[in-house]
Amino acid sequence: MTTVAEPAIEPNPASAVRRGAVARVADRLGGGLVQVFLILIALFWLLPTLGLLVVSLRGETDNNSSGWWTLFTKPAQLTFENYSNLLASGFDSSFWNTVLITVPATLLVIGIAAMAAYAFAWIEFPGRDTVFLVVIALLVVPVQIALIPIAKLYGLLGIFGSVLGVVLFHVAFGLPFAIFLLRNFFAGIPRELLEAARMDGAPEWRIFVTVVFPLAKPAIASLGIFQFLWVWNDLLVALVFADTDNQPMTKALQSQMRQFGTNVDILAPGAFLSLLVPLVLFFAFQRYFVQGMLAGSVK
Repeated sequence: MTTVAEPAIEPNPASAVRRGAVARVADRLGGGLVQVFLILIALFWLLPTLGLLVVSLRGETDNNSSGWWTLFTKPAQLTFENYSNLLASGFDSSFWNTVLITVPATLLVIGIAAMAAYAFAWIEFPGRDTVFLVVIALLVVPVQIALIPIAKLYGLLGIFGSVLGVVLFHVAFGLPFAIFLLRNFFAGIPRELLEAARMDGAPEWRIFVTVVFPLAKPAIASLGIFQFLWVWNDLLVALVFADTDNQPMTKALQSQMRQFGTNVDILAPGAFLSLLVPLVLFFAFQRYFVQGMLAGSVK
């Protein structure tokens, strides 16, 4: 019994070209729609910031009589008088107090946590795992439970109400999470790199500075952004441990609200200035932030 082979179907070049053109158009439309959607999300996310900026640039009478969006029809409402009044109220000293608190608290947490995380990840010493579990357990300790004991301790040491006391508090409560984050990142570094450095005679501190620390830039940048934002926007610790002469911006704005009620011409520019620095910092280091968030997610 013989079988007759079916004739092969020749591909139609015209149909293949049409399918390729349709696929390309669909890809372009899909990519364009995604870009438009992301742009709309970004604009929607920035809308409150834009509204706050406009309110800070309008007079008190205009803010009380109409919404901030009327600026687009009446641009003559713009004025920098609110910022002049804000600076005249002594807000610039609160700004520098915030810088003096946030920058040391962030740098100390990064430096101490990086060295501790390297020790927990790559240095063998008795009780290493037990100590690391204790550090992890400190993550669940709420800030509120330590306010009164530390306030009494600061009173005995004579640093209650000072910038140093606020910095030390933020460093102490920022270290557990920082050590946990960096230790997990350091543990993912190939062991061969460290062994090669040891074979070359490099001591541990040199391995940490020249090998581990440069590789950990994404994780360190993410940690730095988190710590900076936590300290910069903190109000509770500032209310308890900072006096009037050393108060950061958050406490200064809170005191203005308590004293003047709905004094928008002071609160709006102060809130925008306190928002501006973290916003610039995030956009400046967003590439490292994304890399740090994705670090260790894939092998």
